[in-house]
Amino acid sequence: MELYQQVFENNQKWVASCVEKDPEYFSRMAKGQSPEFLYIGCSDSRVQPEDFMSVEPGHIFVHRNIANVIPNNDISAISVIQYAVEHLGVKHIIVCGHYGCGGVKAAVSHQDFGKINIWLRNIQDVYRLHRDELNAITDEEARHRRLVDLNVREQCLNVMKMSFVQHRYFDTRDIQIHGWVYDIENGLVHDLQIDMEAMLRDLELYRIDETQTH
Repeated sequence: MELYQQVFENNQKWVASCVEKDPEYFSRMAKGQSPEFLYIGCSDSRVQPEDFMSVEPGHIFVHRNIANVIPNNDISAISVIQYAVEHLGVKHIIVCGHYGCGGVKAAVSHQDFGKINIWLRNIQDVYRLHRDELNAITDEEARHRRLVDLNVREQCLNVMKMSFVQHRYFDTRDIQIHGWVYDIENGLVHDLQIDMEAMLRDLELYRIDETQTH
């Protein structure tokens, strides 16, 4: 209970510090948000985007889950992305994985995690798509890191499958999708430099034909 109670004391100190620096801080925050970034990341408690991106509250709209997965039938992720794209007008969608991800490791462990198995299948599908490349990597850690990278790439594609993202990406051209990986061992974040234009071949089946919409 000591740590739990400490949270409220810390909160009061934080409020006082914010008001001392900027008396209008909270009234300004209450007026609304207009973030530049939608961050989709892992729920891992060690990965805090506001910290490693060093930005103030109000700049990042955040969605997190185990292993930063965006399943095609996850209404939570879809709702977050649609709201960010259509209503908040974010300019950048970031899918961020991290090395040492427990979800990615669990997906290839062949253990039974109960209902979590359903979620982990999304990552197992990524492994299946890239089985030959991954099986050729003999070093276990290197194979894990490569799967983390490939999972980020696949989730970027899943973002691009969504019609409301396509409207912004292909019509107005005012939004970008990025794939990042955070390295817990050194705190550095890496842009995987995913070429979304090069992914259009994989996206072709999912493209929305504007002339067929009613």
